[in-house]
Amino acid sequence: MNNDLNQYSRSGNRAKRRKTNLVLNTLIIIVLALIIFVAYNIFVSGNDETASTKKETPKTEQNQAVNKEKKDNTTSSEEEAAQEVTTNENESSQDPAADEEKQAEEGSNAEEKADDSKKVVSDGGSSANVQRTIENPTWKPVGTSQTGEHAPVYDSSSVDWQEMLNAITYATGLDQNNMTVWFLGRDRSTTNASIGTVSSKDKQQKYKVYIKWVDGEGWMPTKVEELAEIPR
Repeated sequence: MNNDLNQYSRSGNRAKRRKTNLVLNTLIIIVLALIIFVAYNIFVSGNDETASTKKETPKTEQNQAVNKEKKDNTTSSEEEAAQEVTTNENESSQDPAADEEKQAEEGSNAEEKADDSKKVVSDGGSSANVQRTIENPTWKPVGTSQTGEHAPVYDSSSVDWQEMLNAITYATGLDQNNMTVWFLGRDRSTTNASIGTVSSKDKQQKYKVYIKWVDGEGWMPTKVEELAEIPR
């Protein structure tokens, strides 16, 4: 009887151990499976991030290159525009034609400007009202836009009148904006010549100017008299 009980007891213990071992082995397998699963996810996720970074890097570099190129082009355009403005300003300030046109509008001839060192000044003149007389062999005709046979025109709205004033300005240096014309008419002592009496608007400068016509070249001053008083 006792032997049967002992055998049953040993048999039960072996069964329990087998069951326990089975449970432990199952748990170990489950844990290993979880470890493998987690490791696989980490590995795959890392590869995806690396691939994404590699894909985005060239695009980022490309965008930076495009932005840099745009910036360089903008800077270059601004520099070219500034250089063009500077060049235009230099060309304008150094343009002889523009300077000549401006001087022509003021009634002077840049190319034929008289040499003041050559002028001859003498006291007195054609009357007691003349303080001194000025002549200059370097005076030249002031130019003309008129063609054909010339006859003096003493009309203040005419081209000939304006060209006579240009010659007077050329000889005296008196600006037409600061000039009062007291008389401008024919010089009866010679042919194709005129005489003008002018002053500054404040009457501090008073002149009697003799001019003559040169065919194809315009009016040329021949003599200037500085006056003490304006003739009445």
